[in-house]
Amino acid sequence: MLGPVILAASRSDKMRRLISAAPVTKPVVDRFIPGETVDQVVPIIKDLTGKGLEVTMDVVGEDITTPEQSYAARDAYLELIGRLEKLGLGTKAEMSIKLSMFGQALEGGHELALANVRPVVEAAAAIGTTVTLDAEDHTTLDSMFAIHEELRKDFPQTGCVIQAYLFRTEADARRLAESGSRVRLVKGAYKEPAEVAYQQKAETDKAYVRILKILMEGEGYPMIGSHDPRLISIAQELARTAGRKLDEYEFQMLYGIRSDEHVRLAAEGHRMRVYTAYGTDWYGYFMRRLAEKPANLVFFLRSMITRG
Repeated sequence: MLGPVILAASRSDKMRRLISAAPVTKPVVDRFIPGETVDQVVPIIKDLTGKGLEVTMDVVGEDITTPEQSYAARDAYLELIGRLEKLGLGTKAEMSIKLSMFGQALEGGHELALANVRPVVEAAAAIGTTVTLDAEDHTTLDSMFAIHEELRKDFPQTGCVIQAYLFRTEADARRLAESGSRVRLVKGAYKEPAEVAYQQKAETDKAYVRILKILMEGEGYPMIGSHDPRLISIAQELARTAGRKLDEYEFQMLYGIRSDEHVRLAAEGHRMRVYTAYGTDWYGYFMRRLAEKPANLVFFLRSMITRG
């Protein structure tokens, strides 16, 4: 029941100021967000890829209010791609992008977001990697899927994210499970109404398995976004049943969560990609990590008490 409360707090300026000012916040945030600049995260990227892992990089920051901020977001990703090229890590690191950060919610936002994301996708392709469009709340998805479809005309490797807790997602998965597609399946981390989304974890978990089966039996490339040991085991079984080789799907987990499992899966020959976020506007991302899993909230509260 705490999840919806935390998600509401993620949109509260008052809570943002309170949590940002707390002395304990930064060391706890560092567990999930290892830096604010490209220079700070480059050693993290090197460390992860050196362990046989792959990464998807997210420059955090969604609540923009001006076109100028959307251009800055675009340029931040272009800077990141430039650094990855110099490091020779293009094939090991992709990008995850929230279109809200690229201006999707502004006036004329669909066209603005498409115009901003296209040069990032082009630059990523030029160094041998790609971009995945993150899913946000349900009101943004038709625009996101339309942009995804447009980008795939020239860059078919462009990926997208679908969320198991939404009623619409099984149909989306059937449409997307085509040859050449890349689809990340997550449970979902936004506060959604009962009219469009499952409200109980058990229902979401059942939907996750149904949707993952669709993706595994399809012709695309499934990306399993989960830390749940049971769902990971089910994913492995579904992959075997579908006759998929280890390089025909991948697991994705968040930086700072179950790091030993990252290494274990990679050591078993699985493709294991670590979702690694960085940047100064970390608040919304951090709050959703707390909402997703009670253990994250317990970790944060225990740290506050201990350090207090």
